Amino acid sequence: MTRHSAVPPPVTAVLDASSRWLPARMGEVEELLREQGGGHGEALAAAAAQTLEAGGKRLRPMLVLLCAGENAGEQAVRAASAIELVHMATLVHDDVLDDAPLRRGRPTVAATSGRERATAAGDLLFSRAFALLAAAGDERSVELLSAASVALARGELAQRRDAYETAVGERRYLERCRLKTGALFECACRLGRDEPALGSFGAAVGLAFQLLDDVLDVSGPPQRTGKARGTDLLDGTVTLPLILAAEREPGIAEVDLRALDAAAAEALCDRIEATGALRAVRSRALELVAEAKRSLTAAGFDPEQRRLLDLVADGVVQRYS
Repeated sequence: MTRHSAVPPPVTAVLDASSRWLPARMGEVEELLREQGGGHGEALAAAAAQTLEAGGKRLRPMLVLLCAGENAGEQAVRAASAIELVHMATLVHDDVLDDAPLRRGRPTVAATSGRERATAAGDLLFSRAFALLAAAGDERSVELLSAASVALARGELAQRRDAYETAVGERRYLERCRLKTGALFECACRLGRDEPALGSFGAAVGLAFQLLDDVLDVSGPPQRTGKARGTDLLDGTVTLPLILAAEREPGIAEVDLRALDAAAAEALCDRIEATGALRAVRSRALELVAEAKRSLTAAGFDPEQRRLLDLVADGVVQRYS
Protein backbone atom coordinates (compact mmCIF):
# COMPACT_ATOMS: atom_id res chain seq x y z
CA MET A 1 0.00 0.00 0.00
CA THR A 2 1.09 3.57 -0.63
CA ARG A 3 2.46 5.27 2.49
CA HIS A 4 1.72 8.89 3.25
CA SER A 5 3.72 11.32 5.36
CA ALA A 6 2.55 14.64 6.66
CA VAL A 7 3.72 17.43 4.33
CA PRO A 8 2.56 21.04 4.28
CA PRO A 9 0.24 21.96 1.40
CA PRO A 10 1.88 23.95 -1.42
CA VAL A 11 0.35 27.26 -0.34
CA THR A 12 1.62 26.92 3.25
CA ALA A 13 5.12 26.02 2.10
CA VAL A 14 5.26 28.97 -0.29
CA LEU A 15 3.95 31.43 2.30
CA ASP A 16 6.55 30.19 4.78
CA ALA A 17 9.31 30.69 2.20
CA SER A 18 8.21 34.07 0.89
CA SER A 19 8.90 37.61 2.01
CA ARG A 20 6.16 39.69 3.63
CA TRP A 21 4.43 40.95 0.50
CA LEU A 22 2.84 37.61 -0.42
CA PRO A 23 1.13 36.86 2.94
CA ALA A 24 -0.10 40.47 2.97
CA ARG A 25 -1.65 40.17 -0.51
CA MET A 26 -3.16 36.76 0.31
CA GLY A 27 -4.74 38.32 3.37
CA GLU A 28 -6.33 40.95 1.14
CA VAL A 29 -7.70 38.18 -1.09
CA GLU A 30 -9.29 36.46 1.91
CA GLU A 31 -10.87 39.70 3.04
CA LEU A 32 -12.29 40.38 -0.42
CA LEU A 33 -13.64 36.84 -0.66
CA ARG A 34 -15.48 37.22 2.66
CA GLU A 35 -17.23 40.33 1.36
CA GLN A 36 -18.73 38.62 -1.68
CA GLY A 37 -21.63 36.77 -0.04
CA GLY A 38 -23.19 39.79 1.64
CA GLY A 39 -26.04 41.91 0.36
CA HIS A 40 -27.82 39.14 -1.53
CA GLY A 41 -30.25 37.80 1.06
CA GLU A 42 -29.71 35.86 4.25
CA ALA A 43 -30.08 32.38 2.74
CA LEU A 44 -27.60 32.94 -0.07
CA ALA A 45 -25.19 34.77 2.23
CA ALA A 46 -25.16 31.82 4.63
CA ALA A 47 -24.59 29.29 1.85
CA ALA A 48 -21.82 31.38 0.29
CA ALA A 49 -20.18 31.87 3.70
CA GLN A 50 -20.29 28.12 4.36
CA THR A 51 -18.46 27.51 1.10
CA LEU A 52 -15.88 30.22 1.74
CA GLU A 53 -15.27 29.12 5.34
CA ALA A 54 -14.50 25.59 4.16
CA GLY A 55 -11.21 27.09 3.08
CA GLY A 56 -9.23 25.24 0.49
CA LYS A 57 -5.71 25.39 -0.80
CA ARG A 58 -6.09 28.86 -2.41
CA LEU A 59 -3.51 27.71 -4.93
CA ARG A 60 -5.05 29.50 -7.90
CA PRO A 61 -5.14 32.97 -6.30
CA MET A 62 -1.59 32.45 -5.07
CA LEU A 63 -0.49 31.76 -8.63
CA VAL A 64 -2.08 35.01 -9.78
CA LEU A 65 -0.13 36.95 -7.16
CA LEU A 66 3.15 35.11 -7.72
CA CYS A 67 3.02 35.71 -11.44
CA ALA A 68 2.18 39.37 -10.89
CA GLY A 69 5.20 39.64 -8.62
CA GLU A 70 6.11 41.71 -5.58
CA ASN A 71 4.47 44.82 -7.04
CA ALA A 72 1.10 43.06 -7.25
CA GLY A 73 -1.57 45.62 -6.45
CA GLU A 74 -5.34 45.94 -6.28
CA GLN A 75 -5.89 44.61 -9.80
CA ALA A 76 -4.01 41.40 -9.02
CA VAL A 77 -5.86 40.98 -5.71
CA ARG A 78 -9.20 41.34 -7.51
CA ALA A 79 -8.17 38.87 -10.20
CA ALA A 80 -6.93 36.41 -7.57
CA SER A 81 -10.23 36.66 -5.70
CA ALA A 82 -12.24 36.28 -8.91
CA ILE A 83 -10.52 33.08 -9.99
CA GLU A 84 -11.03 31.54 -6.55
CA LEU A 85 -14.73 32.45 -6.68
CA VAL A 86 -15.07 30.68 -10.04
CA HIS A 87 -13.22 27.65 -8.67
CA MET A 88 -15.45 27.52 -5.59
CA ALA A 89 -18.59 27.93 -7.69
CA THR A 90 -17.63 24.89 -9.75
CA LEU A 91 -17.03 22.84 -6.59
CA VAL A 92 -20.48 23.72 -5.25
CA HIS A 93 -22.08 22.77 -8.57
CA ASP A 94 -20.05 19.54 -8.70
CA ASP A 95 -21.35 18.63 -5.25
CA VAL A 96 -24.90 19.17 -6.47
CA LEU A 97 -24.37 16.99 -9.54
CA ASP A 98 -22.65 14.26 -7.51
CA ASP A 99 -24.93 14.42 -4.44
CA ALA A 100 -21.69 14.72 -2.47
CA PRO A 101 -22.16 14.68 1.33
CA LEU A 102 -18.66 15.98 2.13
CA ARG A 103 -16.15 18.44 0.71
CA ARG A 104 -12.75 18.71 2.43
CA GLY A 105 -14.17 16.68 5.30
CA ARG A 106 -17.07 19.07 5.90
CA PRO A 107 -20.76 18.76 4.95
CA THR A 108 -21.45 20.33 1.57
CA VAL A 109 -23.98 23.11 1.03
CA ALA A 110 -26.01 20.62 -1.01
CA ALA A 111 -26.11 18.22 1.95
CA THR A 112 -27.03 20.83 4.56
CA SER A 113 -29.25 23.22 2.57
CA GLY A 114 -30.51 21.25 -0.42
CA ARG A 115 -29.69 21.16 -4.10
CA GLU A 116 -31.66 24.29 -5.02
CA ARG A 117 -29.94 26.56 -2.51
CA ALA A 118 -26.54 25.05 -3.33
CA THR A 119 -27.08 25.68 -7.04
CA ALA A 120 -28.06 29.27 -6.31
CA ALA A 121 -25.01 29.73 -4.07
CA GLY A 122 -22.74 28.48 -6.84
CA ASP A 123 -24.40 30.87 -9.28
CA LEU A 124 -23.86 33.74 -6.83
CA LEU A 125 -20.15 32.97 -6.41
CA PHE A 126 -19.72 32.71 -10.17
CA SER A 127 -21.49 36.00 -10.85
CA ARG A 128 -19.56 37.82 -8.11
CA ALA A 129 -16.28 36.78 -9.76
CA PHE A 130 -17.10 38.68 -12.93
CA ALA A 131 -18.71 41.56 -11.03
CA LEU A 132 -15.40 42.10 -9.22
CA LEU A 133 -13.51 42.38 -12.49
CA ALA A 134 -16.17 44.41 -14.28
CA ALA A 135 -16.34 46.96 -11.46
CA ALA A 136 -12.65 47.68 -12.02
CA GLY A 137 -13.04 47.84 -15.80
CA ASP A 138 -10.59 44.95 -16.19
CA GLU A 139 -11.66 43.74 -19.64
CA ARG A 140 -8.56 41.61 -20.23
CA SER A 141 -9.12 39.62 -17.03
CA VAL A 142 -12.82 39.19 -17.87
CA GLU A 143 -11.85 37.71 -21.24
CA LEU A 144 -9.28 35.36 -19.74
CA LEU A 145 -11.56 34.13 -16.97
CA SER A 146 -14.51 33.80 -19.33
CA ALA A 147 -12.49 31.58 -21.69
CA ALA A 148 -11.35 29.43 -18.77
CA SER A 149 -14.94 29.14 -17.53
CA VAL A 150 -16.07 27.91 -20.95
CA ALA A 151 -13.29 25.31 -20.84
CA LEU A 152 -14.52 24.20 -17.41
CA ALA A 153 -18.04 23.75 -18.76
CA ARG A 154 -16.80 21.75 -21.73
CA GLY A 155 -14.69 19.57 -19.47
CA GLU A 156 -17.61 18.92 -17.15
CA LEU A 157 -19.83 17.90 -20.06
CA ALA A 158 -17.12 15.58 -21.37
CA GLN A 159 -16.78 13.98 -17.94
CA ARG A 160 -20.54 13.45 -17.74
CA ARG A 161 -20.59 11.90 -21.21
CA ASP A 162 -17.79 9.53 -20.24
CA ALA A 163 -19.41 8.46 -16.95
CA TYR A 164 -19.08 4.71 -16.24
CA GLU A 165 -17.37 4.08 -19.61
CA THR A 166 -14.30 2.02 -18.70
CA ALA A 167 -13.27 2.01 -22.37
CA VAL A 168 -12.40 5.73 -22.24
CA GLY A 169 -8.83 6.17 -23.45
CA GLU A 170 -5.92 8.11 -22.03
CA ARG A 171 -6.01 10.83 -24.69
CA ARG A 172 -9.63 11.68 -23.99
CA TYR A 173 -9.00 11.63 -20.25
CA LEU A 174 -6.07 14.06 -20.55
CA GLU A 175 -8.07 16.45 -22.74
CA ARG A 176 -10.84 16.39 -20.16
CA CYS A 177 -8.32 17.24 -17.42
CA ARG A 178 -6.87 20.04 -19.52
CA LEU A 179 -10.32 21.58 -19.80
CA LYS A 180 -11.53 20.99 -16.23
CA THR A 181 -8.33 21.73 -14.34
CA GLY A 182 -5.43 22.85 -16.52
CA ALA A 183 -7.30 25.75 -18.11
CA LEU A 184 -8.01 27.45 -14.77
CA PHE A 185 -4.41 27.07 -13.60
CA GLU A 186 -3.22 28.50 -16.90
CA CYS A 187 -5.69 31.36 -16.51
CA ALA A 188 -4.43 32.08 -12.99
CA CYS A 189 -0.88 32.54 -14.22
CA ARG A 190 -1.93 34.69 -17.17
CA LEU A 191 -4.10 36.87 -14.94
CA GLY A 192 -0.95 37.67 -13.02
CA ARG A 193 1.26 38.22 -16.06
CA ASP A 194 0.05 37.39 -19.53
CA GLU A 195 2.92 35.67 -21.28
CA PRO A 196 3.25 32.25 -22.94
CA ALA A 197 5.85 30.84 -20.54
CA LEU A 198 3.61 31.40 -17.54
CA GLY A 199 0.59 30.02 -19.37
CA SER A 200 2.54 26.84 -20.15
CA PHE A 201 3.70 26.63 -16.54
CA GLY A 202 0.15 26.89 -15.23
CA ALA A 203 -1.27 24.36 -17.68
CA ALA A 204 1.39 21.76 -16.82
CA VAL A 205 1.07 22.32 -13.05
CA GLY A 206 -2.72 22.07 -13.30
CA LEU A 207 -2.56 18.79 -15.17
CA ALA A 208 -0.08 17.37 -12.65
CA PHE A 209 -2.39 18.52 -9.85
CA GLN A 210 -5.32 16.63 -11.39
CA LEU A 211 -3.32 13.46 -11.95
CA LEU A 212 -2.30 13.42 -8.30
CA ASP A 213 -5.85 14.19 -7.17
CA ASP A 214 -6.97 11.10 -9.07
CA VAL A 215 -4.22 9.05 -7.42
CA LEU A 216 -5.34 10.24 -3.98
CA ASP A 217 -8.92 9.18 -4.71
CA VAL A 218 -7.67 5.62 -5.11
CA SER A 219 -4.99 5.58 -2.40
CA GLY A 220 -6.65 7.71 0.29
CA PRO A 221 -6.66 7.61 3.21
CA PRO A 222 -10.07 9.22 3.89
CA GLN A 223 -8.79 11.21 6.86
CA ARG A 224 -6.39 12.93 4.50
CA THR A 225 -8.62 13.48 1.48
CA GLY A 226 -11.87 14.22 3.33
CA LYS A 227 -13.76 11.61 1.31
CA ALA A 228 -14.01 7.84 1.03
CA ARG A 229 -11.59 5.92 -1.17
CA GLY A 230 -13.00 5.30 -4.62
CA THR A 231 -15.42 8.22 -4.63
CA ASP A 232 -14.61 8.83 -8.31
CA LEU A 233 -15.34 5.17 -9.09
CA LEU A 234 -18.70 5.39 -7.33
CA ASP A 235 -19.50 8.51 -9.36
CA GLY A 236 -18.55 6.71 -12.56
CA THR A 237 -15.59 9.02 -13.22
CA VAL A 238 -12.96 7.14 -15.20
CA THR A 239 -9.49 8.44 -14.32
CA LEU A 240 -5.95 7.61 -15.42
CA PRO A 241 -5.24 5.17 -12.54
CA LEU A 242 -8.23 3.09 -13.66
CA ILE A 243 -7.29 3.39 -17.36
CA LEU A 244 -3.71 2.22 -16.79
CA ALA A 245 -4.76 -0.49 -14.33
CA ALA A 246 -7.22 -1.89 -16.88
CA GLU A 247 -4.40 -2.15 -19.43
CA ARG A 248 -2.34 -4.16 -16.93
CA GLU A 249 -5.18 -6.31 -15.60
CA PRO A 250 -7.90 -6.80 -18.24
CA GLY A 251 -10.42 -7.98 -15.66
CA ILE A 252 -10.58 -4.46 -14.24
CA ALA A 253 -12.00 -3.13 -17.52
CA GLU A 254 -14.89 -5.57 -17.17
CA VAL A 255 -16.01 -4.19 -13.80
CA ASP A 256 -19.46 -2.58 -13.92
CA LEU A 257 -18.92 0.72 -12.14
CA ARG A 258 -22.68 1.23 -11.83
CA ALA A 259 -22.90 -1.86 -9.60
CA LEU A 260 -20.27 -0.68 -7.08
CA ASP A 261 -21.07 0.04 -3.46
CA ALA A 262 -18.59 1.58 -1.01
CA ALA A 263 -17.01 -1.74 -0.08
CA ALA A 264 -16.68 -2.86 -3.70
CA ALA A 265 -15.19 0.52 -4.66
CA GLU A 266 -12.53 0.16 -1.95
CA ALA A 267 -11.75 -3.36 -3.13
CA LEU A 268 -11.38 -2.08 -6.68
CA CYS A 269 -9.01 0.61 -5.38
CA ASP A 270 -6.83 -2.16 -3.93
CA ARG A 271 -6.81 -3.96 -7.29
CA ILE A 272 -5.85 -0.76 -9.12
CA GLU A 273 -3.03 -0.07 -6.68
CA ALA A 274 -1.73 -3.64 -6.96
CA THR A 275 -1.11 -3.18 -10.70
CA GLY A 276 1.42 -0.39 -10.10
CA ALA A 277 -0.80 2.10 -11.93
CA LEU A 278 -0.53 4.68 -9.13
CA ARG A 279 3.26 4.73 -9.40
CA ALA A 280 2.97 5.20 -13.16
CA VAL A 281 0.56 8.13 -12.78
CA ARG A 282 2.78 9.75 -10.18
CA SER A 283 5.72 9.46 -12.60
CA ARG A 284 3.64 11.24 -15.24
CA ALA A 285 2.92 14.00 -12.74
CA LEU A 286 6.63 14.36 -11.97
CA GLU A 287 7.34 14.72 -15.69
CA LEU A 288 4.72 17.45 -15.94
CA VAL A 289 6.23 19.30 -12.98
CA ALA A 290 9.66 19.16 -14.61
CA GLU A 291 8.10 20.44 -17.85
CA ALA A 292 6.43 23.28 -15.97
CA LYS A 293 9.69 24.36 -14.36
CA ARG A 294 11.53 24.21 -17.70
CA SER A 295 8.95 26.55 -19.22
CA LEU A 296 10.15 29.30 -16.85
CA THR A 297 13.79 29.24 -17.89
CA ALA A 298 13.36 31.65 -20.80
CA ALA A 299 11.27 34.16 -18.87
CA GLY A 300 12.70 36.93 -16.75
CA PHE A 301 11.86 36.58 -13.06
CA ASP A 302 13.49 37.91 -9.97
CA PRO A 303 15.15 35.14 -7.89
CA GLU A 304 12.40 34.96 -5.25
CA GLN A 305 9.61 34.83 -7.82
CA ARG A 306 11.24 31.96 -9.71
CA ARG A 307 12.05 30.10 -6.49
CA LEU A 308 8.47 30.37 -5.22
CA LEU A 309 6.96 29.26 -8.53
CA ASP A 310 9.27 26.24 -8.50
CA LEU A 311 8.13 25.56 -4.94
CA VAL A 312 4.48 25.61 -6.04
CA ALA A 313 5.24 23.08 -8.77
CA ASP A 314 7.18 20.81 -6.42
CA GLY A 315 4.50 21.10 -3.74
CA VAL A 316 1.83 19.72 -6.05
CA VAL A 317 3.66 16.38 -6.09
CA GLN A 318 4.89 16.50 -2.49
CA ARG A 319 1.32 16.59 -1.18
CA TYR A 320 1.08 12.96 -2.37
CA SER A 321 4.32 11.78 -0.73
